[in-house]
Parts: sequence; C-alpha cells; structure tokens
Amino acid sequence: MAKELELYIHIPFCVSKCRYCDFLSAPADEEERERYVESLCSRIRSCKEFAKDWHVSSIFVGGGTPSLLTGEQMGYIFRDIRETFRVDDMAEITVEMNPGTVSEEKLKAYREAGINRLSIGLQSANDQELKCLGRIHTYEMFVHSYQMARDCGFSNINVDLMSAIPFQTPESYEKTLRTVAELVPPPEHISAYSLIIEEGTPFYERYGEGKHAEELPAEEEEREMYVRTKEVLEEYGYIRYEISNYARSGFACRHNLGYWNRTQYLGIGTGASSLIGNKRWREGEEPEILTEKEEMEEFMFLGLRKMEGVSETDFRNVFQKEMQEVYGLILQKMKEEGLMEQAGDNWRLTERGIDISNYVMSEFLF
Repeated sequence: MAKELELYIHIPFCVSKCRYCDFLSAPADEEERERYVESLCSRIRSCKEFAKDWHVSSIFVGGGTPSLLTGEQMGYIFRDIRETFRVDDMAEITVEMNPGTVSEEKLKAYREAGINRLSIGLQSANDQELKCLGRIHTYEMFVHSYQMARDCGFSNINVDLMSAIPFQTPESYEKTLRTVAELVPPPEHISAYSLIIEEGTPFYERYGEGKHAEELPAEEEEREMYVRTKEVLEEYGYIRYEISNYARSGFACRHNLGYWNRTQYLGIGTGASSLIGNKRWREGEEPEILTEKEEMEEFMFLGLRKMEGVSETDFRNVFQKEMQEVYGLILQKMKEEGLMEQAGDNWRLTERGIDISNYVMSEFLF
C-alpha cells in the first residue's frame, strides 16, 4: 500500500534580499533561473523508482520567490512531478509569491499547472514598514496582485504578516491585521510571525546584541501585538490552529500540518530538507540517522505547536510505547504549572503555556 508523502520544491531566487532574511536565496538572471529549472526537473525525474511506494498529498513550492519563475517554467516542474509521482486528486498544491512578481498570464499558467493555493508575502500594510524590511513592493502592489489572483480563480490564499518590525507600534500592527482581514474577499489563511533577528543578515548587523534597541518595539509592545493577533483575527472568524497560523474553517494549511505531525516529506532543490523514516537530510548532504529519542522529541515539540496538541494514541502507534511511560513526570509538572492540560486523548498547551511555549517544549528534550 502506498504511503503518504509531502513534496517540498525549493526555488532559491529573489529580486533582492530582504534585510531580515536568512533563507537560502539570492538574485539571479533569467539564464541562471532557466538552468536551475532544467536541473530541478532532472532531479524530479530521477525519483521515479523511489516514487513507486508513495502517494503525494501536498506539494509546497517555497523560496526565495518561486513566483519569479515563468508560467512555462512552473508548467515544466509540475509536468515532471505528475509524470514521476502519484499526486492525489485532492492534493493541496501551494506556491509562495511576492506582490509585483506575477501577471495575469503567469497566474493562469499556474492554475493550468494544477496549483490551487497561493501564499503571498505581504508582511505589513504600512509602506514605511515594508521599506524598512527591504521589501520590493507597496501595499497597493499587494492589493493589485491579490485581486488579480482572485480574478484568475484562486480561492485558497494565505497572507504572511510580521510583527515587531522596527518602528512598528501596536496600533500600526493592528491596522495591518484589520486591513488584511477586511479584504474582499478575505484571505482564507493568515500566518502571523514575530520578527526574529538572525545572524548573517543586515538586520543583525544593525540590531544584533541589543544595538539600536530604541528602534524596535519594546518588550511590552511586542507582547501586546502577540495578544492582539489572536483577539483581532478571531473577530473576523479566523481560528488559531497553530501558534502562528490562523485559518477560516476548512482552510488550515495541510502541508504545514503534515510537517508538525511529522508526515514524511521529500525536499527537492538546493538546500531542501527531507524526512523519510528515521533519516533526515538536506539536498546534497549525507543523511542524519535520528534516534528514537530524537524522534520522540520531535513528535512532542512539533506537535505541541498545534492548538489540538499531541495524541497519546498517535504516540503509542508510532513508538509502541505509552506517552505517560516516557514523559509522565514532565506532563504532570507542566499540568501543575498551568502550562498544559489534557483534553481526552490529547495533551495541549494552555493559553499561558502558549505564551512561553519555547520553555514548555524545551522540557521535552532529553
């Protein structure tokens, strides 16, 4: 019987590098992008033998900025995916895109290739905040791209938002939340992340190790933004199903849920990661063999990101051990501290536990 597999396809190109970005991406000319697509398609076709044992439930094309690819190039990629893998009829197929990088012709070609979900990197509805981040678009450009995607038939769209941006205030962030939630029609999904200052980025050079802290929202302001995200989006009918992700009923991202549930996935493209069985690797590197303890750790700290938490039955089915046998003392401690609760078969974070989730999850590391 074929096993479930998720595919991740990495496109490492962007127009220009954002100041906060530490992802594997860089600008490239048309010739370089064409060579990469040819190599990527060859790599996809080389999976023919491997693919016989699997059925693909979701495909996620990330980057970089995958929407820099032409409709024809995206068509080649999906032609070879479908000729190589058994893709479910109802598979969720997502492509990340940035405002200003698509046309009506390109979006129609993406639809023809079978893409049924878009993830648009907006980050903020405030043009000054976008400029500060090093984004190449304005809010007006986002609205144009968003409406064009709707006109081309996309009925499942995520919008990425960011809080704790330099010079951002709780008021400007809430205005972004409400502006996006009031789009007509509203997005089916909103991802709301807090800015992380990563080493090796221009933002780290400016803000790393506490430098220029006065330009960043104060800790209490960042906390207010975090709390208001849930409160505001719930007003508009969004359900929080994971720490940073909100969706209208029926539109939780299946690919992301698969990652948090440790569904096996194959990454294709420069730097893409894979998890098959107990082996994890990045494209071009030797696999790392995960121990049972490492797999159990991942089961817990990834699963606890979901609002529904982790299931004792699922733990038993995967590891042939009882969750209480392995983590009983920690679960009891978290419950006594008011950070976790039991709901039937599931253990999940409380509201207080969500607030300090990094601490809770660290408790499950051996």
